[in-house]
Amino acid sequence: MKVLEALREGEFTRSWALDGLEFYNCTASAIEGEDCNDAVHLLYPDKVEEAAHEFLAGFRGASLYAVKANPHPAILKLLWRAGVRHFDVASLREVELVSDLLPGAQLYFMHPVKSRQAIRFAYARGVRAFAYDSMDELNKIAEETGGASDISLFLRLQVGSKDAAYALGGKFGATLMEAPLLLGRARRMAQKIGVCFHVGSQCMRPSAYREALGKVSAMLQGCGVSLDIIDVGGGFPIPYPGMEPPAMQAYFDEIHAALDDEGFADLETLCEPGRALVAKAGAVAVRVEMRRGKDLYLNDGTYGALFDAGVPSWQFPMALHTGDGRKPALRQTGFRFFGPTCDSCDKMEGPFFLPDDVEEGDWIVVQHLGAYGFTMQTQFNGFYSETMVVIEPEATQVHGLFSVPRIEAVAED
Repeated sequence: MKVLEALREGEFTRSWALDGLEFYNCTASAIEGEDCNDAVHLLYPDKVEEAAHEFLAGFRGASLYAVKANPHPAILKLLWRAGVRHFDVASLREVELVSDLLPGAQLYFMHPVKSRQAIRFAYARGVRAFAYDSMDELNKIAEETGGASDISLFLRLQVGSKDAAYALGGKFGATLMEAPLLLGRARRMAQKIGVCFHVGSQCMRPSAYREALGKVSAMLQGCGVSLDIIDVGGGFPIPYPGMEPPAMQAYFDEIHAALDDEGFADLETLCEPGRALVAKAGAVAVRVEMRRGKDLYLNDGTYGALFDAGVPSWQFPMALHTGDGRKPALRQTGFRFFGPTCDSCDKMEGPFFLPDDVEEGDWIVVQHLGAYGFTMQTQFNGFYSETMVVIEPEATQVHGLFSVPRIEAVAED
């Protein structure tokens, strides 16, 4: 019922969400139709709605979309259309973007270190939820909101986890020893107080959330401060080659059980999915500009949408669209990728397995880049893409596009 009610509240047409974007009936048609010198960003709107419904139906609290994952207006509107009403913002520009685009959205400023100007701007725009991880930040919030008492304050905690593909524990978060003093101060300031944490991006083990909640519970014993809200953060994973997490419902079940077991059953509960909501909703088609043995030179790279393929060296599902319409070879080879910029660090070691006969003019479709693809690209050297197109939901069989199955070793003679 929660999902249906949310949909009735925001009954917007698909044309409203995707206004201005070109529609294609398949990926191959999009590549050929755009005839683009840059990479082409592909958007699958049905995947956005599918993931949003999974969180709205499965997680018992509010799901805050982490805008950093993909702030494209089409993504934000599709999430709104699917029923998402809460958004995790991290900067003045994200506050401005979401509040302008979706005036009814509830924004949570969850970056633990904010500029004074950003705090003032956010409060003036109606933001009433702020994260902090130090007394200095707490003082800034008090000063820049004019001592407002109508706010909710979230203490970001260090909880530590070794079960994430991308650890996020080294930059933010108060220690559990510091927490009681910081919570006590917040209680005197705010209408509601809570804690938040992040177990790391692409967390592969649901019990990591239980362990974090156990640490919060232990810290609160004898603390003398009670909470109103628990925010279990993000980190919800999706499947990538070599990374097969449990089903999302296993994460929800573990979190809900841990909340109940640790005495938090009656507290307001939040989570902050980013990757899990939008990663499968996007892909990037990149063109092979040159082949040198097992090295492929592409029109996108680590300064563009393929950052995660280069810096943390992640694998992605891939498909191939041949430039001359040929059926690609069955035999595969592990390739290294190079991006288009002049910087020699613009490389992706892989190996990325593709048909052995891939050549100049072919297009590689890198899947699951709806998160941290479009949003990570820079304009360095003049190589970037503003081209995003929509692939119709019913285009399940993509003519002219050949999926590349995952193999574990390079084929050799």
